[in-house]
Amino acid sequence: MRIIKLDAIDSTNSFLKEMIYDGVVEDYTIVVAEHQTKGRGQMGTVWDSDKGKNLMFSVFKDLSIHVVEFPFYISMAISLAIFKALRTFNIPDLSIKWPNDILSANKKVCGILIENVIKNKLNSTIIGIGVNVNQTKFNNLPKASSLKNITGIHYNLDEILQSIIKYTMHYSSLLQDEKYEAVKNEYEANLFRKNKPSTFKNAEGVLFSGFIKGVTKYGKLQVILEDEVVKKFDLKEITLLY
Repeated sequence: MRIIKLDAIDSTNSFLKEMIYDGVVEDYTIVVAEHQTKGRGQMGTVWDSDKGKNLMFSVFKDLSIHVVEFPFYISMAISLAIFKALRTFNIPDLSIKWPNDILSANKKVCGILIENVIKNKLNSTIIGIGVNVNQTKFNNLPKASSLKNITGIHYNLDEILQSIIKYTMHYSSLLQDEKYEAVKNEYEANLFRKNKPSTFKNAEGVLFSGFIKGVTKYGKLQVILEDEVVKKFDLKEITLLY
């Protein structure tokens, strides 16, 4: 494991991509930044963060030594790693909002951006993680919060980083041992609003009701609709309103 700490960078994911382009990168190379000028989230969203108050890092994971047939298992494993790590710090009411946001008390405290590197097969992955830790103000982001806002405690960023790395290695080893069902079952057990009546919005902006049942191995959300039909949606097709 190699940890690279930077003061400021456009994006830790982009930094790791450049390292891969320039040569061989060691498994579990981790790039941590005090500040990101162009931090990114899912579907092109911007991850905005106060300098030095939050945990922003990317992990390089070599997958060439074993095959992960369905890439969404990586997303599930990383979500669980962060979920478990935060639970060791007694963060309350944790859940995973599909596909991989980590919530506490229904507020987003962590986002994940996974970028896979494919060379004939899934060769490696870059996992970008942003955890809102000690920042207390989130302008125009009513659904965002931080660990400090929720508990009132000021946290050591390195301690949280080490805990996340520890659990990332644990869940990566489960995938390496092909314990896919165990990962999927645990992920689904901690899904936000699973088996609860929920409101969704489709790509056309139409609202509808349903119950989250689980996910497929391809990462689609399974929703039970009012007529008891189970329909599968990908990330661009549905938004969970809460």
